[in-house]
Amino acid sequence: MKLATFLLPGAGAPLAGEVRGDAVVAFADGSTVLDRLASGDRAPATGAEHRLSYVELLAPVPRPRAIFGVGLNYAQHARETGMELPEQPIIFMKLPSSAAAPGGDVHCPAVVQRLDYEGELAVVMGAAGAVAGYAVADDVTARDLQKREPQWTRAKGFDGSCPYGPWITTADEVEDPHALSLRTWVNGELRQDSSTSDLIFGVPAIVAFLSETCTLEPGDVILTGTPSGVGQAMDPPQFLQSGDRVRIEIEALGAIEHRVA
Repeated sequence: MKLATFLLPGAGAPLAGEVRGDAVVAFADGSTVLDRLASGDRAPATGAEHRLSYVELLAPVPRPRAIFGVGLNYAQHARETGMELPEQPIIFMKLPSSAAAPGGDVHCPAVVQRLDYEGELAVVMGAAGAVAGYAVADDVTARDLQKREPQWTRAKGFDGSCPYGPWITTADEVEDPHALSLRTWVNGELRQDSSTSDLIFGVPAIVAFLSETCTLEPGDVILTGTPSGVGQAMDPPQFLQSGDRVRIEIEALGAIEHRVA
């Protein structure tokens, strides 16, 4: 099942539903994506059907309780940065206000001069610490702030710095999250072309590591890391500019595309 949150043209309140092909079918009982994640209910949606081209997709869980990130979690990415492979996951957090729609604008803060993309597999938690599903995400990062500030909260947690979606594909539809192609384009130029098979720490290991100290709740998002090909590692570095378009696609999960503003 593919769980989505969306807006109808002119509507004030978002709806939730199930994506089927090129349409989304609303949940007739008014349940939200978070409700479905918490309950584990996978009953088919029975409400009104709308073409995806007609609606505006929002972040599947518009304001997650927690967004965890994992740094240096692809072997090739660690090598392109000149860093040693980590012995355990490197964890940071983005704020709930980081969550953004999969197709909206990402607004670069005025203080940031070196904005970068990071295409990532996002894990979305369900009840009892179980993985409920997966999505596509961009861990947008201010490299200048990241370099000069020991803590990454401002560099990675600024408002709207985590567009993700376009929906949550439930775990039963993903045979192996560690064998998915992941690609990122900037203005049509392929920048990242990798596979989740290059992950250093896989999904079970990351979830177990976080669970040692944190109770993971339904709707929590875990960004599993980015592969090689980020703008900072190019020669010369290529940072995002106003008007640039970033597209990230993960096999079996769909694609997100956003503009830098």
